[in-house]
Amino acid sequence: MEVRHATAPDQVATMTTEQLRRRFLVEELFVPGEVRLVYSHEDRMVVGGVAGPADLPCPSELRAEYFLERRELAAVNVGGDGAVTVDGTRHELAARECLYIGRGAREVSFDGRFYLVSTPAHTGYPTVKATLEDAEPVRLGSAERSNERTIYKYIHVKGIQSCQLVLGVTVLEPGSMWNTMPCHTHERRTEVYFYFGLPEEDRVVHLMGRPDETRNLVVAGEQAVISPCWSVHTGFGTASYAFVWAMGGENQAYEDVEPVAIGQLR
Repeated sequence: MEVRHATAPDQVATMTTEQLRRRFLVEELFVPGEVRLVYSHEDRMVVGGVAGPADLPCPSELRAEYFLERRELAAVNVGGDGAVTVDGTRHELAARECLYIGRGAREVSFDGRFYLVSTPAHTGYPTVKATLEDAEPVRLGSAERSNERTIYKYIHVKGIQSCQLVLGVTVLEPGSMWNTMPCHTHERRTEVYFYFGLPEEDRVVHLMGRPDETRNLVVAGEQAVISPCWSVHTGFGTASYAFVWAMGGENQAYEDVEPVAIGQLR
């Protein structure tokens, strides 16, 4: 498991493109038969990917007997049909479906292609599967502004219960490129974007940094961007795509954000 330390806003101003990519971009998530994990000190979130069959390991950096001893986990199917087995119970998941796994689950294995997000947890909640039909869909944007999209909320206050993890999937309509506009920050939570469904030759230009001093990362499909609480997060693609957004931090209020008007960006 790779470990990345937290970053202050003033450090970003002098970073090169390569330094930005090493600190905030997670590139190689899917290796056949492996579970790849990155531990971020930004709210101690763990993001990962698995191209199963593979078992969830317990890296020594967690100082735990098993991975979910003090954590909770979400697995989102970003491939074809797959399954996640939790303590002997097999859960079948279609594309874009989500499985929440609560603290205390000891044995987790994957059969398929899954994106993983984990946060610390103070108690255990039941393992729950969610489909697109189960989610709380919110349609936003418009074709005229190139940001027509549907937000599917899976893990949130009114959905699947968790300790602090909040997660959903946003799907852009054909012809729409902007994923979050106007953008925002949230001082009480870290957010991670995982882009998928993007053609191999296309890219997303992801904006990050303080609103008055933005930077950008050029992101391929099946890559993730770690966004600290002080950083904006938005992007536009050269083709339509989807992304998993996941947050961990002080609260679970989806609306707890600091909006940034387009004219404020620099």
